[in-house]
Amino acid sequence: MTEPSYLTALRASYDTVAVDYAELYGNALASMPLTRAMLAAFAELVRASGDGPVADIGCGPGHVAAHLHALGVPVFGIDLSPRMVEVARRRYPGLRFQAGSMTALDLGDDELGGIVAWYSTHHIPSEQLPTVFAEFCRTLAPGGHLLLGTHVGDEHRQLEHAYGHPVSIGIHLQQPDRIAELLAEAGLVVTARLMEEPGEGQKRQHACLLARKSG
Repeated sequence: MTEPSYLTALRASYDTVAVDYAELYGNALASMPLTRAMLAAFAELVRASGDGPVADIGCGPGHVAAHLHALGVPVFGIDLSPRMVEVARRRYPGLRFQAGSMTALDLGDDELGGIVAWYSTHHIPSEQLPTVFAEFCRTLAPGGHLLLGTHVGDEHRQLEHAYGHPVSIGIHLQQPDRIAELLAEAGLVVTARLMEEPGEGQKRQHACLLARKSG
C-alpha cells in the first residue's frame, strides 16, 4: 500500500529537524509541573494494573519515555522519524526506541499496558484519527490506559519552516470534546482531563486526556 503523502513529508521534516528539536525540547519537562503530575498519575495507574509495557508513540527525542522509566514504568518509544529514533537512542542508550507509524503499529493485540501520545496525534488529519485511535485500542490490553497531550483548536495549519529548517508539517487541531468522542468510538473512555491555559510564549490552550480501554 502506498504511504500517504502527509506521512512521507512528516517523516522527512522530523528527520531534518531531529537534532535541533532535541536541543529545544529534550529537557522541557523540567519546567512543566502539570505535565509531570499527569505523567506521575498515569505511571501509578499502569504500575497498578501490571498489564504490560508502555509505548511512547511519537516519542521524539525520548524525554517522556525516559521520565516514565524513572517512575518505574517499563517503556519503549516509537517514532515515525528514523533520525529522531537515532537521537533518542543516543540520549537514552538504556531504553528501546524503534521507527514506526501510529497509523499501523507493529504490535500485537492487547500487548500494551499503556500508551502515551504526547503532542503527536495532532499531526494526523482529522479523517484519519479514527484509524489511529483504533490502533491504540487494538494494542492496549483490556483496562489499559492512554495518556494523550495536544494543543487545542479548530483549524489546520501547515508549517513550512520550523526549528530553523524548511519543513512540511501539518497541524490538525481539535477540541477535547471531539477527541473524547473519537476515543469513545474506538473503545477508549476518557476518565480525566487537564486543561492548561496559555502561558508565557504560548498562544493556545493545552489539553491532556487520560483514557482507559473498556473490558
